[in-house]
Amino acid sequence: MSPGIALTIAVVTVSDTRTEETDKSGIVLVDCLQDAGHHLHSKQIVKDDIYALRALVSTHIADPTVQVVLMTGGTGFTARDNTQQAISPLFDLDIEGFGELFRQLSFEEIGTSTVQSRAFAGLANSTIVFCVPGSPGACRTAWHRIIAEQLNSNHKPCNFVDKLNVDHPAHS
Repeated sequence: MSPGIALTIAVVTVSDTRTEETDKSGIVLVDCLQDAGHHLHSKQIVKDDIYALRALVSTHIADPTVQVVLMTGGTGFTARDNTQQAISPLFDLDIEGFGELFRQLSFEEIGTSTVQSRAFAGLANSTIVFCVPGSPGACRTAWHRIIAEQLNSNHKPCNFVDKLNVDHPAHS
């Protein structure tokens, strides 16, 4: 299905241990966005450090050619799961429904273990940031059951595309 307006999307994997060869979740997100007709801006792996995360995502948010940041990892409950603390302060607007819906859909797949997911999303400088758990299954669930439709300008009754900066020539 055509996404209508093709968006430019950055993928960020949050991990202290993954490499390009072992980053299955990041690859899932890249494949999903490209299969949907969107453009990959970049794919990066960043350590689960509040300031490194915040710096990288701030760069993407400030870049007018990036409309979406897909983040995977760092959304659990361990001491090294810092995505929420790092990224939430950057948001102009929280998208509470994303995390709620993700956990509802995830419950169908993994049961009550979904309560340990702190999946979340928000808008910052006309850029949407989706933060999902670091498993390939969670990435597929988030993309196929929520994100793909919300990044499709043809999806009705509403989608996020009209809230994003899509005036850049690469997006026409």
